[in-house]
Amino acid sequence: MNANNPSYLADEKVGRLMRGYAVPCIISLLVGALYNIVDQIFIANADYLGSYGNAANTVVFPLTVVALAIAVMIGDGCCAFVSLSLGRGKPDDAERSMGNAILLSVLAGIVLAVVYLLFDEPLIAMFGGTVNEATFAYSKEYFFWISIGIPFYMFGQAMNPIIRADGSPRFAMASTLAGAIVNIILDPIFIFSFHWGMMGAAVATVLGQMVTAAASIWYLRRTKTVSLSGACFKPDFKIAGRALVLGICSFLSQISLVAAMAAINNMLRKYGAVDAIFGQEQYAQIPMAVVGIVMKFFQIVISIVVGMAAGCIPIVGYNMGALRRDRVRQVFTRLLLAEAAVGLISLVSVELFPKPLIGIFGAANESVYYTEYAVKAFRVFLCMLPLACVNKAAFIFLQAMGKAAASTLLSMAREIVFGVGLALLLPVFFGLDGVLYSMPVSDILAAAASAVLIVLTYRRLSSESV
Repeated sequence: MNANNPSYLADEKVGRLMRGYAVPCIISLLVGALYNIVDQIFIANADYLGSYGNAANTVVFPLTVVALAIAVMIGDGCCAFVSLSLGRGKPDDAERSMGNAILLSVLAGIVLAVVYLLFDEPLIAMFGGTVNEATFAYSKEYFFWISIGIPFYMFGQAMNPIIRADGSPRFAMASTLAGAIVNIILDPIFIFSFHWGMMGAAVATVLGQMVTAAASIWYLRRTKTVSLSGACFKPDFKIAGRALVLGICSFLSQISLVAAMAAINNMLRKYGAVDAIFGQEQYAQIPMAVVGIVMKFFQIVISIVVGMAAGCIPIVGYNMGALRRDRVRQVFTRLLLAEAAVGLISLVSVELFPKPLIGIFGAANESVYYTEYAVKAFRVFLCMLPLACVNKAAFIFLQAMGKAAASTLLSMAREIVFGVGLALLLPVFFGLDGVLYSMPVSDILAAAASAVLIVLTYRRLSSESV
């Protein structure tokens, strides 16, 4: 593949292109997800933190996803816009879009960090951090240091898809991997050797994020397909707006997780308080800690799914711009089959091997109630994983085709209307179990919309093929 000449996206074999772009994207997203997951693994296995620290990590996690949602809206939107612009033979638009995306990511990171530092206690309470005193204290400590690193985190995450759009998916992967390795090395040192607790986990994460941000800056001074000059950084609201619209689906797919976690955490706190077991002070944090772990496994699966779909954005965008609908259809078919396979493999894992998965997060140090609830949560909450995977692929593919409005509406229906609505409604009738039921029911309802979307997309690509 000749990444310096973007026309190879219309000439290279589809399978090879998908592997070349999707694999680095998957690894990049998995490594990005590992920041919080690795923190939780080491926190859970530190006997002086345990499930209280686990619950605190679960409380702060959605707030880091807010930062990620904004970053991927900027980055994925720019990535799609750059690919479409190059396919249409408009490199100047691609260059201005990239410059404006860099400015937006820096500004957004600084603003969000300030907001987090000023309103830490209300935000922690909003996501269920008041379940007991120990969880609140650990949440506040962890959140303070994470907030300081938000500008670095957002910049690195926003630049990742932009670097991919410039034809360097491997560098995008390597920069994220470097930061994650730093985090993995420092976490046990800070938590177990220095006994820095939640602060140690957060500081290790921030230092890793700084490495990724530094690598991104280095690359932006040496871009390949797009040439960045001073004029590219002049604010262009028209181009920036068009790029951001293309990134709204990515934003919603992440921010919806925040809304769902806010609803889920508060329902766990509310209905756990009246449960015979979890209503006791010493066990109150268990449902929140457990669901947080289940969501981390789900995040790993979704990182693979979104990585496969997002990795295809430059391929789809360029070929749509070049009117090569036949190639777009090939990508869509291969993508749907691959996403369904990931979902089936993941489903088998959670249904047959929940205890080993739980053990990774320190279950050996917890009560029998912790293990029992965790097994149940894995098997119920994730029982419709194949549908969830196909749904995500369909929504992101539509975004890559430049159909931002349709993609946004469908994503909102799944993530906000179904995801949040059912998380609030079902516990009224089924108590704590209702929280677990909300996920599979949402995926079933969204699958109906996805089926219609898939059929219409195939018809359109067939009728407009050239």
